[in-house]
Amino acid sequence: MTADRMRRGRPKDKQLAARRRAEILDTAAKLFAERGYPNTDVQVVADELRLGKGTVYRYFPTKRELFLAAVDRGMSRLHDAVEARVAETDDPVQQIAQAMRAYLAFFDNHPEIVELLIQERAEFKDRKKPTYFEHRDANIGRWQALLRRLTEEGRVRDIPVERITDVVGDLLYGTLFTNHFAGRRKSLEEQARDILDIVFEGILCRPNPVHDGQGETLGTQCKTGSEKP
Repeated sequence: MTADRMRRGRPKDKQLAARRRAEILDTAAKLFAERGYPNTDVQVVADELRLGKGTVYRYFPTKRELFLAAVDRGMSRLHDAVEARVAETDDPVQQIAQAMRAYLAFFDNHPEIVELLIQERAEFKDRKKPTYFEHRDANIGRWQALLRRLTEEGRVRDIPVERITDVVGDLLYGTLFTNHFAGRRKSLEEQARDILDIVFEGILCRPNPVHDGQGETLGTQCKTGSEKP
C-alpha cells in the first residue's frame, strides 16, 4: 500500500476538524466585521490563523461561503445562548423573559455579528432570505407553541400567536440595531425590563401585574378613583 493510499484511508479526526472550522469562522467573523467583506481576502484570514490559504479553502471553497458560514455560526451561537438561558426556568412566561434577556445580551457582547448582518444585506442582495430570518423562521415554531399553551391556560390574550411573535420579534430586531448604531443608553437589565414591561403589561394599567421571576414587578396596578391626581 502506498503512503498516499494510507493517508487517504486514515479516519479523519472529526473533533479536530470541528475545532479548526470554528476557529476559522470566528477569525473570519472578526476580520469581516473590522474590514468589511470587499476588503477581506481569504489570505488575510489564513495569515491571522497562521495557516495556508489552501487549508481555509478546504473548509470553505469560496469567500462567499466563508462569509455566509460565519453569519450562520453567529446565529447558531445566538440560539445556543438563548436555549441555555431558557433552561434556567420551567415557567413559560419566564422562559420568554429569559429569551429576551439572552438575545439582547448576546448582541451586546458580540457586536461583530451585528456588523455581519448589516454586510450580508448590503453584499448579497440576491439572497431571498437573509441568514437572520432563516434562523428566526426555523425556531419560531417552538415559541408559537408555547404561546398557544399560555393562551389555553388563560395567561395570554386569545389572539393569533403569529401577531405576538411578529411584534416581539420586530421589537427585538430593531432594538439590536438601535443599540449598535446609537449606543445603549441603559444597562442591559434595565433595557430588558423596559421591553418586558411594555410587552407583558402594555401601557394601560391592570389590576394584577406580572412578575419577572427575579423579584421585580412588571407594570403597575391601576389607581383607584380616589388616587387619581
